Order: sequence, then structure tokens, then C-alpha cells
Amino acid sequence: MLKTPTFLVAAVIIAGAALVHGAVTQRWAVFAPDPARTDRLHSLEVRFTDWQPTPVETEMPTNERSVATARRYVSLAGGQSAVVTIISGIPGSVSTHTPDVCYVGSGYRCLRGPKKETLDLGDGKTATFYIADFEKKSQTRADRVRIRWAWSVDGTWVAPDSPRWQFARQLNSVPVLYKLYVATPLPETDEDRAPEDDAPTKAFVVTAWAQYAAGFGAGVGK
Repeated sequence: MLKTPTFLVAAVIIAGAALVHGAVTQRWAVFAPDPARTDRLHSLEVRFTDWQPTPVETEMPTNERSVATARRYVSLAGGQSAVVTIISGIPGSVSTHTPDVCYVGSGYRCLRGPKKETLDLGDGKTATFYIADFEKKSQTRADRVRIRWAWSVDGTWVAPDSPRWQFARQLNSVPVLYKLYVATPLPETDEDRAPEDDAPTKAFVVTAWAQYAAGFGAGVGK
């Protein structure tokens, strides 16, 4: 039989572990999620000139209690393309599994980054995201891609230094965390020099971040 002090210590440890697990899985969450917002963001299609969307399987990793929706966009006139992926779920799942870890783990090599960039979205709004370039070579080709990613709880896209800890502090006040990826192909070039995106691609990237930011409010893109 456990002595009283030992029993109390064990009880405190068990209770503490239960509280931490409950917070991480949002068992004790006070604020209910907004399913209409989540549905709206997952159904949003970026509207930009002649770029046409097609649903695709996501290449971005998801975790327990998270869901992803991906669309590939192609310009009918210029042939430029992008893949936009939105992931939503509890903060403990969505704050992790970033491309600089998962892409490298799946055979890609990080050429440049990740580093932070901030875009002006107009109307006094900005989007701050991580950006990194990756490459995966095979016997016949080299697949190069530039990925931008950020998180949001309210329509402001941010790139914290430590996302896991940043959003862990909000576990019970943030029922759903959103992560957005905008991936664009890179041309063959000198590895030491980061290639510039062409003007249509740059404009699409800005539009994507802006429309997903607006999607937190009134319906956009559908």
C-alpha cells in the first residue's frame, strides 16, 4: 500500500498529465469552433485572372485531428502554376510538421531558407510567412519548388519563431488553427542564386494570401 505522501505525489502527477493532455487535445476548451468558417476556407477557390483551380491530393503532412484541402492552379495563357493548401485543426497538430522538416524527410534537399517574408496585401493588411526552396532529383529530372507557409487564427497570417509554443499558450482560447501553403515551381538555375518569380506568379501569390485572409470574414471565392 502506498504511503499518504507518495500517494499524493502520484495523484498530482496523474492529474497534471491529464490536464496537459486535455489542453493539447482541447478536451477542456472553452471556445467552440466555428464550422462555417472552416468550411468556407476549405471551399475557397482563389480568383485571379485566368488561373483555373483543380482539386489535388495534398502533399503536405497532416496530423491527428487536422484536415487539408489542396488545389492546383494553372494560368491558361501563360502556363504558370501554383498549389495552394489549407490545413485546419487543433493547434497542437497544425502548429507542427513544416516543410523544412517534412520535405527534407521525404527526400527533398533544402536549397535556400527558410526565412521570413512579409507581403503587403493592401488596405493596411500584411501576411508574414516562411519561404524556402527545395529540390528533389531523380535520374531523369529535378523537381524544384518554392514553398511559403504561415498560420492564422483570425485572418492575419503570421510566422512565429516557435509556432508550437506560440500556439500552445492559446490552446484553450483557439479552437481551430489554420495553416496555409502556397507552393510554386522553380526553374533550373544556379543553386547559389534564388530565382525571381515572374510577375504573374508574384501577383497570384499576393492574391492567394489576401483572399484567404478575407475568407475569415465574409464568404470569398465561392
